[in-house]
Amino acid sequence: MNWLGVGVFVFTYVLISTRRVAWLGLDRPAGALLGAVACVLLGVLSPADAIGAINGPTLLLLFGVMGIGAFLALDGFFDTVELAIVRVARTPVRLLGTIVWGAGVLAAFITNDAVCVLGAPVVVRLIERHRLPPLPFLLALATGANTGSVATLVGNPQNMLCALLGQLSYREHLLRVAPLALLCLAINHGMLALMFKRHIEARELEASVGNTKLDGRTWVTLAVIAATAVAYTAGADLAWAATAGFVALMLLHRRDTRLLWPRIDWSLLLFFGGLFVVVEAFVQSGAPARLFAHFPLGEASAGGLSGWLRIATIFLVGSNAVSNVPFILVVRAPMATLANPTLGWELLAVASTFAGNLTLLGSVANIIVAESARDLGGIGFVEHLKVGLPLALLTTLVGTLWLTAVWPG
Repeated sequence: MNWLGVGVFVFTYVLISTRRVAWLGLDRPAGALLGAVACVLLGVLSPADAIGAINGPTLLLLFGVMGIGAFLALDGFFDTVELAIVRVARTPVRLLGTIVWGAGVLAAFITNDAVCVLGAPVVVRLIERHRLPPLPFLLALATGANTGSVATLVGNPQNMLCALLGQLSYREHLLRVAPLALLCLAINHGMLALMFKRHIEARELEASVGNTKLDGRTWVTLAVIAATAVAYTAGADLAWAATAGFVALMLLHRRDTRLLWPRIDWSLLLFFGGLFVVVEAFVQSGAPARLFAHFPLGEASAGGLSGWLRIATIFLVGSNAVSNVPFILVVRAPMATLANPTLGWELLAVASTFAGNLTLLGSVANIIVAESARDLGGIGFVEHLKVGLPLALLTTLVGTLWLTAVWPG
């Protein structure tokens, strides 16, 4: 076993887990880049192997989806939504549900991270303007976006990876998992409503003054989002369909494209690029092979429902131990040993998505919301865990039972 590769992986994971290393001035993307460079400089990977480890289709897909989301922000979509949801919800109780369901449905098409980046300022303003308790509504945005993103293969980065590495069909995933996403959003909504029942007042919200009608540009953007979803369903290449949708919006809107680039999270693309290299070094070190020799996925998958439940538990724990995207890359080789690899990849997509709700650090979306609400007190690790732990366990259990029940044969 190559302990140098293991060491670089552990060092990089420590850097990206601490969010920011003050004395080095490094954030998560910089930590991932440092790890990637270390892999090459220390000879763990050759320059060619490092470049080859970067999954271009995943980065292109993420770029295209973020670009489409950038147009929604430029269109003022979220400002209009802020006014509309207060008029529709009318009470804090209904507002909580509106945020959960709105974030969940939107995340399925423009990713959970993008929904939280664009939606967090809206939720923060709602909390401040209507004097609402911050925690339940912040959790509604983060957990709702995570839960709803499971519905499609472009809903979050881990689903994108599972789609490309496991050669999953967008249409088949949508048909099987979209109903599960709706069921789990209902669980998510019900759990938050029950746990925070005493904290949310039964009163009318003051309606905001303003125009709640979507303009022509926004309808064009929504039409292109719908067209890309149709293209995905028809079997088009996910990465190029999303990027084509982004380019189509550039041509249709005819606005200065320089306004778009600051709204795309380039650091997230850098983060994933560096992570691909570091995880490849870890895989080549031999450590994952030795680990899965003690926990053989293939043998577990032959054990029927109980076996798939054990595998789902491994996916849930692994996704939180090393974060969901690195874990998917680590578990890639053992997936081929499963009795039904396609079912395994679908289960991995579901479990790694629901695992994002378990802890505050389980999903980038959680961090985005917490950081955006720092002036309100943010979200504490323990506060999140009290909701996230039971939510992640229950939805993962329901997801496993659902997939094994609806899977043919």
